[in-house]
Amino acid sequence: MRYEMFQSFDVTARPEQGPPRLAALREELKRDGLEGFLVPRADAHQGEYVAPRDERLSWLTGFTGSAGFCVALRDNAGVFIDGRYRTQVKAQVAADFTPVPWPEVSLSAWLRESLPEGGRVGFDPWLHAAGQITKAAQNLQGSGVEMVRCENLVDRIWPDQPEPPMRPVKRHPISFAGETAQSKIKRLSAALGKAGHSAAVITLPDSIMWLLNIRGSDIAYNPVAHGFAILHADARVDLFIDARKLEGLDGPVGPQVAVWAPQTFEQALDALDGAVQVDMGTVPQAVMDVLGDRATDGGDPCALPKARKNAAEIEGSAEAHLRDAAAVIELLCWLDGQPPGSVTETQVVSQLEMSRRRDNALQDISFDTIAGTGPNGAIMHYRVTEETDSRLEDGHLLVLDSGGQYLDGTTDITRTIAIGTPQADEKACFTRVLKGMIAMSMLRWPVGLAGRDIECVARVPLWQAGQDFNHGVGHGVGAYLSVHEGPQRLSRVSHVPLEPGMILSNEPGYYREGAFGIRLENLLVVEEAPALPGGDAERAMLHWRTLTYVPIDRRLIDVSLLGQAERDWLNAYHRAVSEKTRHRLGEEAQLWLDAATAPV
Repeated sequence: MRYEMFQSFDVTARPEQGPPRLAALREELKRDGLEGFLVPRADAHQGEYVAPRDERLSWLTGFTGSAGFCVALRDNAGVFIDGRYRTQVKAQVAADFTPVPWPEVSLSAWLRESLPEGGRVGFDPWLHAAGQITKAAQNLQGSGVEMVRCENLVDRIWPDQPEPPMRPVKRHPISFAGETAQSKIKRLSAALGKAGHSAAVITLPDSIMWLLNIRGSDIAYNPVAHGFAILHADARVDLFIDARKLEGLDGPVGPQVAVWAPQTFEQALDALDGAVQVDMGTVPQAVMDVLGDRATDGGDPCALPKARKNAAEIEGSAEAHLRDAAAVIELLCWLDGQPPGSVTETQVVSQLEMSRRRDNALQDISFDTIAGTGPNGAIMHYRVTEETDSRLEDGHLLVLDSGGQYLDGTTDITRTIAIGTPQADEKACFTRVLKGMIAMSMLRWPVGLAGRDIECVARVPLWQAGQDFNHGVGHGVGAYLSVHEGPQRLSRVSHVPLEPGMILSNEPGYYREGAFGIRLENLLVVEEAPALPGGDAERAMLHWRTLTYVPIDRRLIDVSLLGQAERDWLNAYHRAVSEKTRHRLGEEAQLWLDAATAPV
């Protein structure tokens, strides 16, 4: 059976394209009397993922990561990237661009140093969250550097910029959503009124999709449609979306939903009375420019309700994970049958997608599959292309991070796999990562703690060996929505208390640049923990329920480094993997599973 793959291996940006484009941008700076211009990886909806039209950062610099920004000055250009991308950026940008470690170096600090005489730095107010601009402006006071609104200079010089996406919207069945859109609107609008707000502005696409029980496909791998919404305290919703996207719906979006052209959004904002709730972390500065003093920072009203999955969403996600596990196990069985040196990264990606496609509920993959062998595994968000495609050689470790978008749930799983015979040092590092994953999986914690309070649990085994990793321990995951969902995170910067129903990843790792990478990832859901004999009766506790059931490569485990409780957890986990997945597998994969889940 032939089909067009969800994932392509095309080279989407090249370092040599950056310098002439940067030179063209600098001509625009001179024309507008600016010393610099900010180029974010963002669109007007402030979601994490963007459509091809909004890949301005990649088009200008060559950097294709999912987070970061460029500050293009007349004689300097900094590309700001966090710890996940510090290896990747070196291969993707030309020498005309200087990688800047962010957030260790802030935008304001860099501008102060780079523009000692001051100057005007332009930004597109639709592409920057109001909180970012406010913070930068405050930190630049007295520097002579001024942040000024302007039209998008990259759009001026991008001759073949793609058109905005215009793909159809479909309904998300109540059997998967677990609650009607009418019910969601009613309870969220009541909360607005109780807080004294007349309305709330919603710009994040996944929030709008969740609220209205619809799904789209404007963004690759994310079932969302571009649009804006205003939720009113009287249980009405104004939806600003191109009507062509709704033509496939059998009737109106909902009885309380009025549909308007996107071009009328600013006019509708201007007409709002009373206090208007916004999320300063995501609302575009352009929205704040219209609302002015009427805006109140109360967060996205959908964020926490969306994060707290209901019973139907959890049940659907659990079932999707079991079907997805079967697809990954079939892939691992196939891979173990291939001699070292005979298979490439793209072949692994293609084989895994083919395995997932046997499920009719699969709508897409949830992100570009990461299949990094040997040194490529040390690039945390590695994307294999036709040019970087490498063979899985004897002694390599393969980092395989992938997921699927199913009608009933979103999956995300990472396994590190031994190709041939692993080295003792690699096994020791792998086992420390595994110990961290197990420690988090076994954790119980008091109600009220946030991700920042517990994420170190997964790092301790690495810390004790003088090692660590430069990404968060985990991120939130949607229910047939974005694979990266806020506000819940297992991160040093997350202040959001964990609550029952939240789904998060548990993915410690270790990366040695130029040598190998290691990452293990399961998805977990927060649940109320049962009381324990001798425990404090008045102290409510939470714990995790595992959703992901795929074997962990026993060939990479140094069993001598595991304590008895860790061995017991691993053996119990592998027993559960076998019990939950074997009836979903072919005969060959069942035999492979028996060996892969044998006790340690």
